[in-house]
Amino acid sequence: MSLTLSNLKPAKGSQKKRKKIGRGGKRGTYSGRGMKGQRSRSGGKSGLKAMGMKKTLFRIPKNKGFKSLRPKNEVVNISDLECAFDDGDVVNTSKLLKKGLIQTRKNGLKILGNGELKKKFTVEANRFSATAKKAIIDAGGEVVVVETSKDILKKKLADQKESRKKERAKENTEEKVEEKPKKKTKEKTEKKSKEKVEKKK
Repeated sequence: MSLTLSNLKPAKGSQKKRKKIGRGGKRGTYSGRGMKGQRSRSGGKSGLKAMGMKKTLFRIPKNKGFKSLRPKNEVVNISDLECAFDDGDVVNTSKLLKKGLIQTRKNGLKILGNGELKKKFTVEANRFSATAKKAIIDAGGEVVVVETSKDILKKKLADQKESRKKERAKENTEEKVEEKPKKKTKEKTEKKSKEKVEKKK
């Protein structure tokens, strides 16, 4: 007999019949729930689970402070540069990545002044600490500040804001200049009306 969709049956012993409760016999009285209480009622067990979760949450200690979601700069110390590079080398993010001193180039690079520096380097990074900058220059090296795309964007936005402020200030001054002659015309009309009244008298 060939197998078709109408002939399909589950394998023997793979499926088990559900036990019927509350219809007489061994489990006919309280259906395995016992007498009274929260667990004998419908929905009683799910409520207890939620309470259990609450208790576990109370047990966990609260960690003070918070972790910022903003990506932080990759950090490299002067001592690492001294060990990894030769005298007169150009240090940048791509070379640091190859040597395994940083993990990504996306978040930018900051050089810190931990350790001593005796070799000459031209270091290209987004940020430098004051001590690192001084140490590199004192060793006869060069410091090159590379701007990230975010920094460039920030500068552009700042320039746009300043230009808008200047335009608004110009518009306000022009409006004030235009308003002044109107006041004179009002004064003239008032004088004329007074003169007419006096003539009539």
